[in-house]
Amino acid sequence: MSKKSNFKEWFDRYKYSELAATSTALTASLFSKIFNAVTTAYLITFAEYSAFYSVMIYRLYKTKITENKAKNKKITFMEILILIWNLFLEFGYPAILDFFFIRPFCMYWMPTITGNYFTGTILGKITADCIFYSLTIINYEFIKRKS
Repeated sequence: MSKKSNFKEWFDRYKYSELAATSTALTASLFSKIFNAVTTAYLITFAEYSAFYSVMIYRLYKTKITENKAKNKKITFMEILILIWNLFLEFGYPAILDFFFIRPFCMYWMPTITGNYFTGTILGKITADCIFYSLTIINYEFIKRKS
């Protein structure tokens, strides 16, 4: 598999979840009008994570249902558990690092540096995403090779 096809696979896997997360993060940046910078950074992070994982779980679940429907099979509870376990393996430690340290740090400092919450949120998100996806893609590729 070439690098170009890997990138396309990763892009296709994460694009809808990332779109939901980005729009949610930008909307949540409006909390800066009500709360202080630290609180806003954590609110943006929480909102972004909620959107990202909701879409990711929904898409993987729908894919599994479609696969099983083609085989005239119903989805089992064990298949759902395996799906959740694989998501945990893929996103586990990158998500913990990102949620508690990296993303709030970026969401606090980038708006502070730029002086604009909207622009700073975009730059903070890009910075945090680069770190997050670097770790996550390593895990994803490891899981693919193992299964």
